Amino acid sequence: MNEFLLEAHAKLNLGLWVVGRRDDGYHDIESLFVRLGLHDDVAVTPAGSLNGRVEADSGVRLEGLGLDDGNLAVRALRAYQRAAGDEREVRLELRKRIPLAAGLGGGSSDAAQVLLALARLYPAAVELDTLALELGSDVPFFMSGQAAAWASGRGERLEPVSLPPIPVVLLKPDVAVSASEAYGLLAEVSPPPDRRGLLERLSSSSEPEYLNSLQAGVVEEYPVVGEALETLRHAGLRGVLMSGSGSTCFGLAESEQEAALVAQGLRARYPGWWAWSGLAAV
Repeated sequence: MNEFLLEAHAKLNLGLWVVGRRDDGYHDIESLFVRLGLHDDVAVTPAGSLNGRVEADSGVRLEGLGLDDGNLAVRALRAYQRAAGDEREVRLELRKRIPLAAGLGGGSSDAAQVLLALARLYPAAVELDTLALELGSDVPFFMSGQAAAWASGRGERLEPVSLPPIPVVLLKPDVAVSASEAYGLLAEVSPPPDRRGLLERLSSSSEPEYLNSLQAGVVEEYPVVGEALETLRHAGLRGVLMSGSGSTCFGLAESEQEAALVAQGLRARYPGWWAWSGLAAV
């Protein structure tokens, strides 16, 4: 019996510029996507009917996430079945380490790994890239396996870039923000970034010049996100920003050791929040 055990990595947005509004209801963005060492575990096994379980590491709340259409991994399974004309089912086991509604792409990453597993388990003439984009704007990045890429369009147009591993600290206050809500709070679009300048600053450990177009609206609606940003700045981290649609915020450290010490202190100070340290662009 075939069993596929896959790692579904989270991502950070090292800057998110919403540069235009589209007629289809989406937005045009530019963003530097970087893969994190943080990941969910995804296991996919042939089965007579959809079954399995969703579990979470300590500190990660599932908030009702189960094996139903509210789970993007299950929607990926259903989309593949329809495209392949194949109704065979699987046992799906998810070990969640990435918080939900956090701006880290956990659900999209799980969905990407399910698509990749199904393509190997039940091969068919299916356009995986098309399915990925239908499931969500972040899914193509996770399908690509890239450590870092400039994303444009809805996020599906990817240009790989080379970056050294970057020590980071993540801090998520006890609030969930959906992507649709964050974009609904957007007041104005932004000019596009200086891509070359940002990459040079990140590669040289200088203070990055970037922004998140969604941050102001989310902070106004959820002041606790602003508190998280200030906390990271006061911890001495550089490049402090909200990731994606939030509510996770992050800062760049000089070393993994510094990042680990900062995260340890944040867990003690905010026991109801989620904090993580590790490497980005890996």
